[in-house]
Amino acid sequence: MPVLSLKNVSHSYHERGGAQPLTTFSRLDFSLERGQIACLLGPSGCGKTTALRCIAGFEQVNSGEIILDGRLVSSASFHLSAEKRQIGMVFQDYALFPHLSVAKNIAFGLHNMEKQQRQKRVDELLDVVGLKDFHQAFPHELSGGQQQRVSLARGLAPRPNLLLLDEPFSNLDIALRERLGLEVREILKQQNATAILVTHDQNEAFAIADDIGILHQGEIQQWNSAYQIYHEPSNRFVADFVGEGVFLPGTVLAEKQIEIELGIVIGNMPDDCCLGCTVDVLLRPDDVVHDDLSAVQAKVMAKAFRGADFLYTLALESGTTILSLVPSHHDHAIGEKIGIKLEIDHVVAFHRRAK
Repeated sequence: MPVLSLKNVSHSYHERGGAQPLTTFSRLDFSLERGQIACLLGPSGCGKTTALRCIAGFEQVNSGEIILDGRLVSSASFHLSAEKRQIGMVFQDYALFPHLSVAKNIAFGLHNMEKQQRQKRVDELLDVVGLKDFHQAFPHELSGGQQQRVSLARGLAPRPNLLLLDEPFSNLDIALRERLGLEVREILKQQNATAILVTHDQNEAFAIADDIGILHQGEIQQWNSAYQIYHEPSNRFVADFVGEGVFLPGTVLAEKQIEIELGIVIGNMPDDCCLGCTVDVLLRPDDVVHDDLSAVQAKVMAKAFRGADFLYTLALESGTTILSLVPSHHDHAIGEKIGIKLEIDHVVAFHRRAK
């Protein structure tokens, strides 16, 4: 039985003075098994935080059902209060009590436990989040990453049915965000926690989640693993939003054969395409490989150094620009021509968008 199920859940609200309700999201439908980590990923304003608040019990739904551990907690006619849902929360601003030590912050939700049992759980989590030596410290004495670990430990302490993480790393710098994301996943897996992360940062989603739901204009566009979403996006929005890439125009030559400026590629295409149909083919930077021996040349228009790699913006003969990820020992000048070839394992094509 899933720990959490959302069945065709919708939410709307009224703006002050507005006659008609505005839809935040509609027909949200997904479930989480025990120990699964999921992510709602999407641009600002797409409804992902409101979805989290509905699951937590802070907002009421307009239709559909939210079921937690087999028990109905939300519908249009029923709303179980947040404090009765056994759900833990980790906020982006940490929400730690400044007057309490690290240990007392973690123990805050454990008042129903006996003292010895409570201390054992706090000690366990201090060890899990690597803050055993900081148990007497106060939040202002900790770094941002350490404060977020305390917040995570506090959320996990009562062993909630579900843990919700609302943009938990948005206040941290990029390097710390990436490292802490991997640590958080390891901690959640170690505790066998069922969790939902909300973020607009795809790198966080990729680092932490088992499955990702791409939310746009109030609807889930695709629910799948990071690998499937990146390599097999279900629609053009997902393809644009996740990762980097450009679309090249192509013509369908035969079943699973598409001709583009760089040659013929083999792969899937829109279901209702036919011979001669025009499509747009998605090229990711890792699909375009630098090859000095290739007869196909492209001009370096711009480059971004990323440490191990350069991200090159290249112009083809037609003037169309593409992206290529190239090992950084290949340091080419702006305006230089370099050889390239395609190495595409997953061809993604959509009907040609009208100009």
